Amino acid sequence: MYETKLGTYCWDSKNQSRCVDTIGPVELLKGENPVTVQPGEVITFVMNYEPQPNKHHVNQIYEDISEEVEVKENSFHAPTQKGTYFYSYGVWWMDEHVENLSHGDAFYYFVLKVV
Repeated sequence: MYETKLGTYCWDSKNQSRCVDTIGPVELLKGENPVTVQPGEVITFVMNYEPQPNKHHVNQIYEDISEEVEVKENSFHAPTQKGTYFYSYGVWWMDEHVENLSHGDAFYYFVLKVV
């Protein structure tokens, strides 16, 4: 299991908002050892936190090109091309009754090296 780095986040509690902004994944993870994976390997997100977020988004950055990654059942496949890939995993705790109302969000960053 690999721990991610927490990036930007906001949280509402008792009518107070707290937000922390950080630099992006490439800058934040500079100098960190990437997780080595095989081409096409399944990467699964495990969050030991309750309540679980009910919305998510994964963005991949490779050679300064950013693109969305499709996630199904908390998993995605590593790229098939060798290289170092940076990721931003954004999660939201959306209100179940009020549309577009977030009670909090967090962005987790990690880096994979496909060998």
